[in-house]
Amino acid sequence: MLKLLIRHGTTLLISLFGLTLLTFVLSQRGDSALHIYQSQHFMGQYLEYLEYLLAGDWGYSSIHNRPVLYDFLQHFPATIELVMLALLFAIIFGLTLGIMAANRRGKWLDNTLMGVTLAGYSMPIYWWGMLLVLLFSLTLGWTPVAGRIDYIYDVPPVTRFMLIDSLLSQDQYGFDAFFNALLHLILPAITLSTIPMAIIARMTRSSLLGVLKAEYIRTARSKGLSQQRIIWVHALRNALIPILTISGVQVSIIMSGVIITEYIFAWPGVGKWLLEAVSRRDFASIQAGILALSLLVIAFNLALDLLASYMNPRLRRPS
Repeated sequence: MLKLLIRHGTTLLISLFGLTLLTFVLSQRGDSALHIYQSQHFMGQYLEYLEYLLAGDWGYSSIHNRPVLYDFLQHFPATIELVMLALLFAIIFGLTLGIMAANRRGKWLDNTLMGVTLAGYSMPIYWWGMLLVLLFSLTLGWTPVAGRIDYIYDVPPVTRFMLIDSLLSQDQYGFDAFFNALLHLILPAITLSTIPMAIIARMTRSSLLGVLKAEYIRTARSKGLSQQRIIWVHALRNALIPILTISGVQVSIIMSGVIITEYIFAWPGVGKWLLEAVSRRDFASIQAGILALSLLVIAFNLALDLLASYMNPRLRRPS
């Protein structure tokens, strides 16, 4: 396990070096200086840039006239709340659909589910988001159109996670504020989770069908075990290993889609903040946003790699 941690730690350091070097080079391309460096040499300036980052000085916004790290932390909880719920939707529904399809291989349910996932995978996210708003918000009136919560609820920002803060304010509003915040969150989360959910469903079906052909599954069948017990107890654990790996890639897809989703639903997160920074040429905010979101993706992928290695001992061996 120690060798595994060292290997992943080395990969993490290489990724961080490449990421910080890229953002440093990009910061030199802006029309305003983000930091004042003492050194005249490239590597000396890069090391000073790392010192600024570690000290929490990520630059100063030329638009809002305040530290970009402060702006980022104000918007970050809204994005994390949205991304976590989207990832939860993608994993739960993706696994369920994939297992149902594998369990009915070649039947009408399998063909229908795979057709639906193919449509979900091929659908442009901006079109899908606007279609959901048109159907569920404007036509049926089931969900709000935009924002995080209705203006009638004055929820004090404690953690800046609206679901948690609305629960903390239940003495004033009961659970009404929480359900209102949840209704605001559902459509953006569905929009953001559709493509990863379709990929996980198809990957689950493929992986599970491969595992179901293994010798130990035939042995389990010969002992008279039911199909449900074979899938849930014996096959799913091994089938999950490639799904965990592919889930790390889905985090990158979700982070890419969060910018469009937050813009469609006027969600006050990092994606919408980054888009405004790009339109106003606020280089310090762009640099900080890209760096922070990339670090988050690296952290998610590292955690999923460690989990996959824990579940499959063969992955711990050096190739």
